[in-house]
Amino acid sequence: MKKSIILILALLPFLARAQETPKSWEELDRRPIPQWWTDAKFGIFIHWGLYSVPAYAPVKEVEGVYEKYAEHYYARLLNKNKLFTDFHNKTYGKNFRYADFATLFKAEHFNPEDWSSLFEKSGAKYVVLTSKHHDGFCLWNSTQSPQWNSVVMGPHIDIIDSLSRAVRRHGLHFGLYYSLLEWAHPLYSKGTISRWVDEHMIPQVQELVSLYRPEVIFADGEWDYDSETLQSRKLLTWLYDRSPVKNTVVVNDRWGAETRSKHGGYYTTEYNLVHNTEGIGDKAFHPWEESRGIGTSYGYNRFESVEDYLSAKELIRLLARTVANGGNLLLDIGPDANGLIPVIMQERLLQMGQWLQTNGEAIYSSKPWRKGHVSEKEAYCTQRDGNLYIICTQWPEKPLRITGLDKAGKVEMLGYTGKIGTTFKNLELVITPPQINPNQLPSQLAWVFRVKNTY
Repeated sequence: MKKSIILILALLPFLARAQETPKSWEELDRRPIPQWWTDAKFGIFIHWGLYSVPAYAPVKEVEGVYEKYAEHYYARLLNKNKLFTDFHNKTYGKNFRYADFATLFKAEHFNPEDWSSLFEKSGAKYVVLTSKHHDGFCLWNSTQSPQWNSVVMGPHIDIIDSLSRAVRRHGLHFGLYYSLLEWAHPLYSKGTISRWVDEHMIPQVQELVSLYRPEVIFADGEWDYDSETLQSRKLLTWLYDRSPVKNTVVVNDRWGAETRSKHGGYYTTEYNLVHNTEGIGDKAFHPWEESRGIGTSYGYNRFESVEDYLSAKELIRLLARTVANGGNLLLDIGPDANGLIPVIMQERLLQMGQWLQTNGEAIYSSKPWRKGHVSEKEAYCTQRDGNLYIICTQWPEKPLRITGLDKAGKVEMLGYTGKIGTTFKNLELVITPPQINPNQLPSQLAWVFRVKNTY
């Protein structure tokens, strides 16, 4: 009852101004990205829901990126995908409906404090949880989905409330993923899409914001309708001007079929794709974020093997490459239906956190360094506080040559106290890597040379 009263009071300003003219995309796009997100660089994505019960998607049998997503299980059944239907019928039977997974989504071992402690140790600065994926199942007691959520079914827990509180206790920012579509909702169709937006989508987003104060809203499922149909400008106008998170919230670019890499807040890639186009390309000068799983899926897929997971070294390379190109990395983990994070995912996060403890100053609050050139192919450059950072994901076998510097001060390797040999002549800096016992190296994953006073 208390939450309902709070929600009604929070929504009154929005309802009173519902007829206000939405801002144009040009006006909305001028809003600066809040500095906290720009400085954070590394976040954790969490895909968790009913799809975590079957935890199935083909891995070796298909080639495409999207075909390996376990969180798309329901859609594959609706579309009668043979691999999915064969697995489903064999494992659960032909009469077992997707909705029946709700009774098996128990989350009995979900411990938000343990999760949040792991995220803090990983070095991540923000966490984004799927509030509702495309199947429509909500991880809170949504008034728009009163019989299809984790409070009245399954675990009988307000998962968003529990996790958001724990995450914030650990000093991390908290955000929410929200799907603009629902595969099986009766209003989500061409003939009733305006009702879907007015009666379901917008009120539900308003409810989420008012109850949980997310500092990130990761919209998704934007491809079926344009932003005018989805009334995205109306929603963002409220979010930026009237909502309780108007000064701190960050949004992405998934607000209509035409908005990717064009409108909204930061731009997005997933598994290095924008729809079916590879890479961020020349859009990297705008704030952007790469998201992907440690394996081949966002949602937990129990059929992935070790070889399907990125190693810690590959993850550090991904982080360094992304940040050096002006982006953030939102790395996904998929807990199982019991609420446990797979051990291999925990290990990868802890390994990243150990590396960031020594080398984080090359990542957090940094900016890309695009002025010059480094001779080493597997080297990525950032800058911060007058210093240049050269992140080497392979140990340099010969001296590094850096051009494009007007000046260069002392050179150090982070985590190593020995002297680094250098010369600076004709605006070229040459760094000679130290000859040391491998046991003396600060890391086995990647190494950072800091060049002081370069600007």
